[in-house]
Amino acid sequence: MKKIENIAYAENPHSQQHLDLYLPEQDSFPLFVYFHGGGLEAGDKSNENRVYEYMASRGIAIVTANYRMYPSAHYPDFLCDAAAVVKWAFDHIANYGNVTDVFVGGTSAGGYISMMLCFDNRWLGAQGIDPAKIAGWVHDAGQPTAHYNVLRERGIDTRRVIVDDSAPLYHVGERSEYSPMLFIVSDNDLQNRYEQTMLMQSTLKHFGHGDKAVSVRYMHGKHCEYVNQSDENGNSVFGQIVEEFIKA
Repeated sequence: MKKIENIAYAENPHSQQHLDLYLPEQDSFPLFVYFHGGGLEAGDKSNENRVYEYMASRGIAIVTANYRMYPSAHYPDFLCDAAAVVKWAFDHIANYGNVTDVFVGGTSAGGYISMMLCFDNRWLGAQGIDPAKIAGWVHDAGQPTAHYNVLRERGIDTRRVIVDDSAPLYHVGERSEYSPMLFIVSDNDLQNRYEQTMLMQSTLKHFGHGDKAVSVRYMHGKHCEYVNQSDENGNSVFGQIVEEFIKA
């Protein structure tokens, strides 16, 4: 495995506009672009490095990026940054090997970001990228409604359930086709996160996107605690879930 750190993905980059690249030994590979969690106010691209190392050992390259966050950022800075990361991947990854497919995903706040890139055409569209070019999506424990910190920025009670154009759920149905996607959620997730994820799945089915295109992985335990867990053989639990999805 080869790791390349702190690559700028924006002109005159902010300190948070850098990415890391984890490359497998082989020259041809799928690529997974991943966004970390932390409520859009915390976290770092290095948080899940054991996951990235596992996936690289299994022949999958990883781009993991930081993005601007609260309190210095405002909506939609983090979405603009995430789209720029995907743009960097499409423009530059060929310099490091032959990419067979590009997948995008994220955990918690990163799952909110990946859903917004998937369902709201504005962000990737601004970078000249058709979301259909993404081979698949991994939405891990993200908030399908308006993110609670976006609500806080607006002076709204963060417990409110609001579906406006800052909510992934709002945009479901704007496109007739979606690439395959995997949702991951825990049975003891953040309050209302499980129920909102079920609503997102149900809404996608309502628009005709059934089990072939949309799958859900149910985990046991608290919010995202599986992300940094290993199985009895020392292999990344989350890495194996994503690997299975990508290789399917």
